[in-house]
Amino acid sequence: MMKLLVSLISVCVAAMAQSPPAQPASTPPQPSQSAPPADPAAQQSPTPSSEEWLAGWVDLGYRWRTDVGGSLEAYRTFINLGSGPKLLGTEFTIADPSHRFFDEIHGRAYGWGDEPSETLHLDARKQRLYHFNADYRDFALFDNLPTYADPLLVTRGIALNEQSFDLRRRIGSFELDFLPGNWISPYLAYDFDRGSGHGVTTFVSTGNQFPLPADFLDGTNNYRGGIHIRLRRWNATVEQGGTTFHDDQSVFQNGGTNFGNMPTPPFGQQTYLTNFLGAYGIRGDSIYSRGVLTANVTSWLDIYGQFLYSKPDTAVNYQQFAAGNQFLQSQILFYTGQQYLVSSAANLPHTTGSFGAEMRPWKRLRLTETWLTDRLHNAASSSENQVLTTGAGSAISLSEALASSLVTNYNQAEIDVFFDATSRLTLRGGYRYVWGNANDAVLPPAGLASADTVTLRRNVGLSGATFHATRKLTLSGEAEAASSGNVYFRTSLYNYQRVRTQARYQATSSLSFSGNFSLLNNFNPYGGMNYGFRAYQESISVFWSPAGEKPFSFLGIYSRADLTSQVNYLDPGTLQPQLSRYTDNSHTVTALFHFSLPRAGGMAPKLEAGGSLLLSSGSRPTSFFQPNAKLWFPVDRHVSLFAQWQYYGYGEPFYLFEGFRTHLVTAGLRYTR
Repeated sequence: MMKLLVSLISVCVAAMAQSPPAQPASTPPQPSQSAPPADPAAQQSPTPSSEEWLAGWVDLGYRWRTDVGGSLEAYRTFINLGSGPKLLGTEFTIADPSHRFFDEIHGRAYGWGDEPSETLHLDARKQRLYHFNADYRDFALFDNLPTYADPLLVTRGIALNEQSFDLRRRIGSFELDFLPGNWISPYLAYDFDRGSGHGVTTFVSTGNQFPLPADFLDGTNNYRGGIHIRLRRWNATVEQGGTTFHDDQSVFQNGGTNFGNMPTPPFGQQTYLTNFLGAYGIRGDSIYSRGVLTANVTSWLDIYGQFLYSKPDTAVNYQQFAAGNQFLQSQILFYTGQQYLVSSAANLPHTTGSFGAEMRPWKRLRLTETWLTDRLHNAASSSENQVLTTGAGSAISLSEALASSLVTNYNQAEIDVFFDATSRLTLRGGYRYVWGNANDAVLPPAGLASADTVTLRRNVGLSGATFHATRKLTLSGEAEAASSGNVYFRTSLYNYQRVRTQARYQATSSLSFSGNFSLLNNFNPYGGMNYGFRAYQESISVFWSPAGEKPFSFLGIYSRADLTSQVNYLDPGTLQPQLSRYTDNSHTVTALFHFSLPRAGGMAPKLEAGGSLLLSSGSRPTSFFQPNAKLWFPVDRHVSLFAQWQYYGYGEPFYLFEGFRTHLVTAGLRYTR
């Protein structure tokens, strides 16, 4: 894919350079890590005129990164930008004057050159014949914070994240529509999602957990096709598709002694691993059918509905070989070797349906009603066999067969009323009811909970208003309050209140203000957890872009957020009740400037500068500082040079070793056609 992209960009740049002189095209938007305000002259789409078959731009550059001071692992987890040549971005449009094979091809790509996020989009169309869309994304996912999932940090001073990973995930989507704009339009589509990499995970044994290196590999393919039907008063889509899925993971240790992370050995004997090999493979496939219908029944009634049915089937095989000194609690047995084999299968028919209607019985009154149901039935079976070798050399064979089932039914109905009280004031009121049930069972009975039944009951009141006080001032807000009888999970929304408000004021044609406020307050007493959660956020922003010979713009944002939560839990080691509390209070400031500098040699350089600052206090105080500056210097109407400086500084007072700081400098050029 990278070779294809480089070749495509090379052809486009060469074609741009060889094309005869033409009127200068508008400069397209410049992507930036800190998202500064775009150049007003750069906001037009690079669509070719009747005399141009190619228009667009390409940004090429080289980035230098200083040595990361502090934690390189934390830097890679949060930022992960590196040095080297980069295709920072490109957008282009190709037009075929003869309209033989296509009318237009649009393309854009950002962040290529071993970046943590690389994207590519292409679409081509020919009027009333076809429309093709392709999207590709490549993500580098790295997570290795020393203080996360690390019980060894306090007990032994070892910085080892036991749930770390270094993955590469690639996602693609391709769709071809035939006869676009026709009353009947068939289509074909293909999507994929693949990941691979390595990391650290744990092998969990009775009384101990052992961190081990692991390799990961997974992939999903989705094939689908269908027909769009578009008529004057109704539209419909019928789709048939299928998916395939695989997930493979291997965990290993070859030699050495791994004592795990539990400081208290069972019965005074230290457990450990000397060799380990574990691997599982999951294979699954599914077929599904989907239908969508929207209709304008009358001038005052619109309806829509959607139905989806799928039937996934999954098979799992797992094998494990371990050597060392391990403990089996159910048999009160210490053993030195283990061979463990598991195979299982499951099928999961899944049905989802929704229906909605909008009614307009009077000019100022609008009613909407929606209904949703989701039904899932899962049946599974497994068989396992393990052979344990004791220190005396004897072997013990244990076998077990299990069958399990899970049934969930979720339903939601909502009605909303919108009333235009005046030409400036719109009021909203509504009611939502949520209900459902879930049942699961394991046979023969095993563990603490072999069968469970829970229900879900929730009543929600809704309200809202939008007020256009003047032509320059708009106020809006919405609120909902809920009361639940039962829920599925101990940390679910239960008795909660949610509020959102927004204000916008256009002081002048070049100066605007906006403010936002949101609040969520939840309390869940289910299961004696007494889970409480409260979060609110408020922000204000200003945008100023005065007119004149020297364009200037400023964007400033300030936000404050407070979060508190508490929940009762049982200590895994002692099974004694404990209370977990967490608080976070943060302030975030963002300021971005964009202005033109005095002309030099007939050219007008531009400067973008600003940055963001985050300060938080509470359970885990954190500071983050990200200033940046970018200078643009046009050489001629086709070429501009740029240089950018960025700084990243991160710190935690409680975990100083997890902070980092680094400078990044990027230099390059933009070619515009």
